[in-house]
Amino acid sequence: MTATLVIGGARSGKSAHAEALAASSGKKVVYLATAHARDAEMAARIALHRQRRQADWISVEEPLALGAAIARWGAPDCVVLVDCLTVWLSNLLFSEQRDYPDVGVIMPPPAFSRERQALLESLEQAGGDVILVSNEVGMGIVPQGAISRWFVDEAGRLNQAVAVRCDCAVLMVAGLPMQLKGAA
Repeated sequence: MTATLVIGGARSGKSAHAEALAASSGKKVVYLATAHARDAEMAARIALHRQRRQADWISVEEPLALGAAIARWGAPDCVVLVDCLTVWLSNLLFSEQRDYPDVGVIMPPPAFSRERQALLESLEQAGGDVILVSNEVGMGIVPQGAISRWFVDEAGRLNQAVAVRCDCAVLMVAGLPMQLKGAA
């Protein structure tokens, strides 16, 4: 079984590329969507993604327990497509109503370490192929606020941990795939 990371900036073509990889696999596709429609703009984004999906794909919305979902849906005749890790990370980091300090150390919610570890373990034990989409958020300027820096740091750590466990990694730039690891 193979795991592939498709990473890139906003509107780089990463989701479309990951969907094309899944479609070309010849296997049943399970699309694990991590986004919540919390406002009209996000609802429109989700609707666009739904329109692109093939009618025979199984769509599962899983905003938090991603590792368990990969373990549940992974099978040799199946490819699990996760879109996307950074939305999932945001869901997880901000899953509890808390006051975040403007300065100082920001502590993640209790579920963070458990769910992150479950995700990483699911990649090592996946019963089928997995394609993960993630945003590269660390290539721009360093954010001004502590919470934004915390998110960028955690996203970078997550992307590194996932990439190590993946057989292939692709960086999307302007709709063009750049192979970082493994065979195209």
